[in-house]
Amino acid sequence: MPRFRQILDTMPAYKPGKAVVAPDGRSYKLSSNESPYGPLPSVVEAIAEGAREVNRYPDPGAVRLTEAIAARYAVPPEHIALGAGSVTVAQQLFETVGEPGVEVVYAWRSFEAYPLLADLSGVTSVQVPLAGEDHDLDAMAAAITDRTRMVLVCNPNNPTGTAIRRGALEAFLDRVPERVLVVLDEAYREYIRDEDVPDGITLYRDRPNVCVLRTFSKAYGLAGLRVGYLIAHEPVATAVRKTIIPFAVNHLAQVAAVASLAAEDELLERVERVVKERTRVREALIAQGWTVPPTEANFVWLRLGERTLDFAAACAVEGVAVRPFAGEGARVSIGDPEANDAFLAAAGAFRE
Repeated sequence: MPRFRQILDTMPAYKPGKAVVAPDGRSYKLSSNESPYGPLPSVVEAIAEGAREVNRYPDPGAVRLTEAIAARYAVPPEHIALGAGSVTVAQQLFETVGEPGVEVVYAWRSFEAYPLLADLSGVTSVQVPLAGEDHDLDAMAAAITDRTRMVLVCNPNNPTGTAIRRGALEAFLDRVPERVLVVLDEAYREYIRDEDVPDGITLYRDRPNVCVLRTFSKAYGLAGLRVGYLIAHEPVATAVRKTIIPFAVNHLAQVAAVASLAAEDELLERVERVVKERTRVREALIAQGWTVPPTEANFVWLRLGERTLDFAAACAVEGVAVRPFAGEGARVSIGDPEANDAFLAAAGAFRE
């Protein structure tokens, strides 16, 4: 038999959210943090027009998209690196800093791809337990050693939905040595309504060791096309661009993302609908007797402990797919009102 890397013997595969179907045929997929809404008509038109050119390789530099992002955030184009979704840009970051002996610090539980990416890049994960449902920033700062090259901060955190406020985050950044790269993973930035949660792009501007991850998969409704980006000072962005697979961001993804930025006002109206549903779902869960932490993302988190898999199974019987983390809790994405009502009915019945 061919020989493979030893880490593959122990590394679990990433598990995407699954769909379930009730006996009566109902199916509500709330197990993946997707937008419940499809692309806007103008974006669909751009994708259709772009399909005429898929016989050609995509622009390897994604110049139009890079310029559109640069204009949107008033940053130099040289500060931008792209990838096939923000998780792939995260992988590029791990490859940028990773080599034997290097440590990467992140909270746990947080985005479940982090340990997989760490293992694949050959770095050592330093997982710092959450303080309740929040990042323990003091413990994360204390975990930094001479071997630390990167710290990941998921804000809002996936899967708990909690967000770090300005004072705490700035105090943490002040404690991180300048030689350590801090990655602010802001995949859910558009859903934040707490004005005290800082925009990472405002923080990176005068901090050369801070970079920001964003994606078109969530609020922009382009999860199926896979396009994400990083904003960082030029030395960081240049290094990350060296790790990208040629033509990784396909042509349709590029034209759809450009069209989405052009229609951002209309898109953000849809985001507001999700935020209103998020508030309704959380308040309804609390009224049922659940403890639900405040969330600034497009999902809610239920700390269920040993009841987690039973809860997920009970939801599945009703055609509602949630994302269980065995022994910890369940993350439930916000869908359209019908899907949310089905989930609330299942959650209420489980408590009876």
